[in-house]
Amino acid sequence: MKETFLDKFMSRKGLYVSFWIIAIFMVSALIYYTATLQKEVPPIPSTVKSVSGEVLYTYNDVVEGKGYFQQFDLMDWGTMLGMGAYMGPDFSTDFMHYRVEFLYDFYAKELYNKSNKELTAIERGAVKERVKQDVKKQTKLLETTTVYTDASALAYHKNVEYLTNLLVNGDKERAFPGGVIRPDEAKKIAAFVDWSQLVASSLRPGTNRTWSNNWPPEPMLDQNVTFVSHKISLWEFLILWTLTIIVIFLSYEFLLKKDAKEDLEKPMEITSLFKSQKKLMKYIPIVAGLFLAQLVIGGYLAHLYTEPTQDFIVSQGILPFNVLRSIHTQLAILWVAVGWLVGGLLIAPWVANKDHKFPWLVDVLWTALLVVAVGSLIGLYMGATGQMRDTWFWLGNEGRELVNLGRLWDIGLVVGLVFWFLLIISLIKKAATNNPIVSTIIWSAFAIATLYIAGMMPVHKVMPNFTVDDYYRWWVIHLWVELTFELFAAGVIAFFTVSLGLISNKTAVRVMFFELFLIMMSGTLGVGHHYWWQGLDEYWIAIGGIFSALEPLPLALMIVEAMKNYREKVHSAEGFNFSTPFMWISGSAILNWIGAGFFGMVINTPTISYYSHGTYLIMPHGHIALLGAFGYISLAFVYMASRTNSLANNLVWDEKISKIGFWLLTIGVLLFALPTYMIGIEQTRIAQEMGYFYTRLRSAVEPLKGWMWFRIVPDSLMILGGLTIFYDLVTKTYFAKKNS
Repeated sequence: MKETFLDKFMSRKGLYVSFWIIAIFMVSALIYYTATLQKEVPPIPSTVKSVSGEVLYTYNDVVEGKGYFQQFDLMDWGTMLGMGAYMGPDFSTDFMHYRVEFLYDFYAKELYNKSNKELTAIERGAVKERVKQDVKKQTKLLETTTVYTDASALAYHKNVEYLTNLLVNGDKERAFPGGVIRPDEAKKIAAFVDWSQLVASSLRPGTNRTWSNNWPPEPMLDQNVTFVSHKISLWEFLILWTLTIIVIFLSYEFLLKKDAKEDLEKPMEITSLFKSQKKLMKYIPIVAGLFLAQLVIGGYLAHLYTEPTQDFIVSQGILPFNVLRSIHTQLAILWVAVGWLVGGLLIAPWVANKDHKFPWLVDVLWTALLVVAVGSLIGLYMGATGQMRDTWFWLGNEGRELVNLGRLWDIGLVVGLVFWFLLIISLIKKAATNNPIVSTIIWSAFAIATLYIAGMMPVHKVMPNFTVDDYYRWWVIHLWVELTFELFAAGVIAFFTVSLGLISNKTAVRVMFFELFLIMMSGTLGVGHHYWWQGLDEYWIAIGGIFSALEPLPLALMIVEAMKNYREKVHSAEGFNFSTPFMWISGSAILNWIGAGFFGMVINTPTISYYSHGTYLIMPHGHIALLGAFGYISLAFVYMASRTNSLANNLVWDEKISKIGFWLLTIGVLLFALPTYMIGIEQTRIAQEMGYFYTRLRSAVEPLKGWMWFRIVPDSLMILGGLTIFYDLVTKTYFAKKNS
């Protein structure tokens, strides 16, 4: 029978070649767009002054203000151009809205000698056109000098007064205690924030849209979503539905069909551990402990979201919202990363069938990671609370959401990741066979280690332009989470499903290559869906919109096949020693699809993203995707390490508590999506009908306090799940009895 194009494409060789073709193309495209970045980003003016000649602020004021904004971690309280946390205001929107409100009153008095409230509808229409002329035509964001009308200059002074009071004295209604930032520092921050409102309100040269592609929605300026967003959203749904059908067809027709002679691999048997693997046991309580701490802090934050004016056990003066949120997110990165380190160090000796020449290096890595973890968390607290004014950048916190460690701790983390990679590759290169599954794990580990460096440019100082800074910040977050981490996850799931005897090597390799192809296709330029509203050009709406949430699908399909084989083993009375690790791997693939796929599509289409950007609607995607796709794999690794230890030492292994922990956590995180989704939908409605400014007021979410209190249920389940997992892992690893 003649071999068709699809037969060639879906063969192991065809998928391998296709992966490299799409990888080279996508990486080249990303490099090209990065090289042209400086041509499209909003400039920072050398001077901003009034038409009368008053200098309002300079380039250096904006850059210095950005430094203070980061130092005091305001991005973990409010947002900048929609990027950050959802408790405080969006600073850009506040300055734009208050400026426009001031201009309405100013021109109402100038034209009609009335206040804005006293105007008739017809008069207000005329005033609106005058305000739009001021904001859209008379104000231009230029690299040289930006000139405000005298009215806008007065509005700026009012905004400085508002922000100085807010930052110095705090905002009790939105859980910001104040008392840290000084007035002179607040005024510099105001210059940076005003620059961001220029990005949001002034027109990009040669267009009728702002530098932020008309975000945020502001009815007082007739500023709204463009038709391009609607068009791309439509195409995104059409392409996604079409490709989903194609992927399902290809998966079942070519990938998951078993040949008559295709047998499952024999499950690996553990009778002893290498010395380096034994040393991994001390990593287990670190992973479980950091995870539990993150969950407890998440519960604390949920209380402050619900009752921001009330203290919860500890005074907000001691544990401010923004500090705890930064620690909450950084703990997630730390425990997930350490768990993955365990996985790599556990797998490498099995693949090479020999141990490291110096097993004690695993202890060195453990010590280094502990120093980075403790030092960085102390720095996060002291930096944001103003106790490191001279050293915050190096030892404190960088104040960039999710990429928040002080630069010294950044460097320490990179050194640790590179050291980890070298430990693994030094063994893997001695393996007898070239295993594509293991190669995928190793080289994606290298990419994870090196890609973090993108978020550290320039190494020695704050990046002046927020848009450029945020561009590279998303390189770390998105290209970690939806590219290199996904590549690593694909290799890991393939490795374990084969090693546990649940799927054949032939099927696993083909599915993995297909997954790698889809990850590179959608995950590389998919980073563009974070760039729509923060100062990059309109074409990013199309780029980021088209490449979306397709990649988790083959993983879910492979897990379905593996689960079928698992049931066959159980029913055939064959022994299976790795049910607990496999439970976490299965949960990872399924929650990956729910969080990254389903809830990713909820927010990633440009039209929905325009109104939901910076709202609670983002939370289900972020929490379920991160915990499911990567946290569960980290837990699978530490459970695998603990299980191999029990097999090697003939220890009792009971899975009842493990299953309780798994289901408490899984049900909890899925229930978490319900209240956050309901609150986010209401915020999105307000943004569409009234403008984004009103979305971020406390009055927008106060009527939904019942849904906020509902979070007690999922948060309690997750905390109980984390406590159960911690107890289970420590007991199984250190206190299990010998089998009689």
